[in-house]
Amino acid sequence: MNSTTISIPSTPPVVAVVRGDSAAGASQARRAARAFTDRLTPAPRPDMADTLVLVVSELVTNALRHGGGAFSLRLTAHPDAIEVAVDDPSPRVPHLRTPDLTGADGGFGWHMVNHLARTTAITHQPSGGKTVSAFIPR
Repeated sequence: MNSTTISIPSTPPVVAVVRGDSAAGASQARRAARAFTDRLTPAPRPDMADTLVLVVSELVTNALRHGGGAFSLRLTAHPDAIEVAVDDPSPRVPHLRTPDLTGADGGFGWHMVNHLARTTAITHQPSGGKTVSAFIPR
């Protein structure tokens, strides 16, 4: 399966949803995050939009690499934050690792997400998967 679906409402954006199971899906998720911020009123600061795209990229990539190979991304605009929520089928929660400074094994993503987000949360789903959420200040 190599599919991606994107749903962005035509009215002022409150929620955007992207589902995917491949690197192409991760790319679509980044584009959808940028489109989401471009449609917000009032417009977010440019650095906030860049931060949002980076957090989306990290969480979606982690879902693909470590969370069972599929993801569902929801972006929700709140008055003071943008919520990034990524579902995946694995019950394994992200954990802080010692980053590999050679670049071979990663370990930077969860540190970065926790640094950039106001807060993060992990919610276990009845299906056995989880939702990883990050709230990015507007």
